[in-house]
Amino acid sequence: MTEAVWTEVDAYFSSLYAQEDDALAGAVRSGLEAGLPQIQVSPNQGKLLQILARAIGARRILEIGTLAGYSTIWLARALAPGGRLTTLEFDPKHAAVAAENFARAGLSDRIELRVGAALDTLPALAGEAPFDFVFIDADKENIPAYFTATLPMTRPGGLIVVDNVVRDGRVADASSEDGAVQGVRAFNALAAREKRVSASALQTVGAKGYDGFCVLLVEGAA
Repeated sequence: MTEAVWTEVDAYFSSLYAQEDDALAGAVRSGLEAGLPQIQVSPNQGKLLQILARAIGARRILEIGTLAGYSTIWLARALAPGGRLTTLEFDPKHAAVAAENFARAGLSDRIELRVGAALDTLPALAGEAPFDFVFIDADKENIPAYFTATLPMTRPGGLIVVDNVVRDGRVADASSEDGAVQGVRAFNALAAREKRVSASALQTVGAKGYDGFCVLLVEGAA
């Protein structure tokens, strides 16, 4: 099987289950026009995140890594009535593009966008916890630190989803000198030892190539 086939199948499923409206398509387009990296989740992945958040009745969602706000829009639309999503973005340019996309989607009233390094902005959120759903999709070297910081903020029964954990299969290479690969491996080792979560990682192929994500159910109090 080739990546062209993966992409074709992804497009087929997206046309059935994850059709983009103007707000979602506009978020992708605005990111491209602004020169942002095209590394947002695929439509199918965005819909899956939305389903997971809806399944647990999420009222408080935390996202690390906003980019142009594509996944944020999917997740914000999953919020239970009166819910709120907080998204953290390091790059002010990315944040400005995302803020415009939230306004265009009519979601500004339920999304709080905080700009700065996540490890600097996360401590201030401790008093606003617990969160029901956490999506980690930022620099891979810091994933272990993001997981460690957000686990105590996530309620028992809540979910933490970590994106890009396969790295084109390189995650299995313990000798890799890629910092992103080693960051993911360190996270996986940490999550596997953590008694407060039940976790599984899934490999995916599609429009975004060969990668995957880890889903962690928080089972005990932090």
